[in-house]
Amino acid sequence: MTARYSVSILIPVKKDNKNLRECIEACLRLDYADFEIVVLPDEAIDLPYGDKIKIILTGSVDPARKRDMAMDKTRGEITAFLDDDAYPRQDWLNNAVRHFEGEATAAVCGPAVTPDTDTLLQKASGYVYSSFLVSGPHNKRYIPRELCEVDDYPSCNFLVRKDVLREIGGFDTKFWPGEDTVLCLKVTKELKKKIIYDPAVLVYHHRRPLFKRHLKQIRSYALHRGYFVKRFPQTSLRAAYFFPSVFVAGLIIGGISSVFSPTLKAFYLQVILVYLILALYNSLKYSSPRLKFVVFLGIIFTHLTYGVYFVKGLLAKRLAEENENE
Repeated sequence: MTARYSVSILIPVKKDNKNLRECIEACLRLDYADFEIVVLPDEAIDLPYGDKIKIILTGSVDPARKRDMAMDKTRGEITAFLDDDAYPRQDWLNNAVRHFEGEATAAVCGPAVTPDTDTLLQKASGYVYSSFLVSGPHNKRYIPRELCEVDDYPSCNFLVRKDVLREIGGFDTKFWPGEDTVLCLKVTKELKKKIIYDPAVLVYHHRRPLFKRHLKQIRSYALHRGYFVKRFPQTSLRAAYFFPSVFVAGLIIGGISSVFSPTLKAFYLQVILVYLILALYNSLKYSSPRLKFVVFLGIIFTHLTYGVYFVKGLLAKRLAEENENE
């Protein structure tokens, strides 16, 4: 199709891996006329795509720094961010680029859907994320929802005008994860520009399997979001982010209080029963009994983990990455 804008697709990665190749091959099948694929590895890698891709060596730095390093070495009017473990649907760019016709739109994003090829434990992780009980209105990040404006969105599926990137100085942050929150704040609060979410701007994103790797990711998300409540309250000081911590506090306080009062004990047990029923209800729609059970447990452990680490972030004076290179 005729291209409205030229696009540079940036893929930060540590080293060659099968997900990276799947991502590149999906990009090569895009039904868009004018784009380049730019891979940003730590060190030199040998990929079998010849001049179809550009490789920019970055050294061992975080994804935000990799993208900033590439900003002046790409030719696209639009810069598109993809993670190496994500890959786009064929119409991804066509569906995204149409929104840039309006000058008020600085960026476009869309859902990162769990692919059918993922393992059962990976699918369970994706289903936990997409559950309304876990993500609330933010589950649009994992399943297609209605077209809307957003002010905070993950960079695994994110397209932004290059001139806007230059104006705000790129990511320019040590935070990871959370670099996308910083970028979106600059776009929406400093420049007063729009970020459009379109369910048709779809990529597939491989998940970290339950339980260990999934919960490690949850810990990091929660720690940063809790800290961001103080640093970036414009988009992080929101009630939904506090719910898991309130739940954990309720478990502890209610458990202690119920020891001293039969009435409180009965109420405490009723609240827990209602919660377990909701968690079970959110897991029953999946096919196999094992998947149902894993999603059920995944919801519970996700809430507990997020609740604890959100408070740790809220109480932290600084995060570890802020102390680097100082």
